Amino acid sequence: MGTIFDFFFKGNFFIKLLTLLYALLFSWVTNGQVHEIRDYKASDINLHNEIVKMDSIYFNAYNTCDIKTQANIYHENLEFFHDKGGLSTSKSDLLKALKNNICGKVTRTLIKGSIEVYPIKDYGAIQIGYHKFYNDQEPNAKSIPSKFIVIWKQENKQWRITKVISLH
Repeated sequence: MGTIFDFFFKGNFFIKLLTLLYALLFSWVTNGQVHEIRDYKASDINLHNEIVKMDSIYFNAYNTCDIKTQANIYHENLEFFHDKGGLSTSKSDLLKALKNNICGKVTRTLIKGSIEVYPIKDYGAIQIGYHKFYNDQEPNAKSIPSKFIVIWKQENKQWRITKVISLH
């Protein structure tokens, strides 16, 4: 029979013990960090509701190919960041691409309850949420939720989209 030293420090036991301790420590640290992140609660429920309404108006126009309404909602100084398509700064090019590539082919649904809205003093608001897109040309294709960020600017009591970050 070996000594207690042999039991703890020879063979796989010591490695297993260290692995277990590391796992417990990692779990404790990460769980502590997750608890530091607070659940979203709208700081301004009226603003939240306004932006949710604007999202609905915009995407109703998107889903029904109402280019005029989309054009009215996009700001002239638009920046559209798409993780796969890059940066677009031309409102007219974006509207042309939507008309040619999206109209009658793609629809968007919002992931209910996913929208967060944060006020931006003397500017407008930031909207963060999740949505899905369905390609009508590929009805069996699986759609997975993707994150989006929209920066809204309020001018003369009208909301305009100035920046979009689309992540897939």
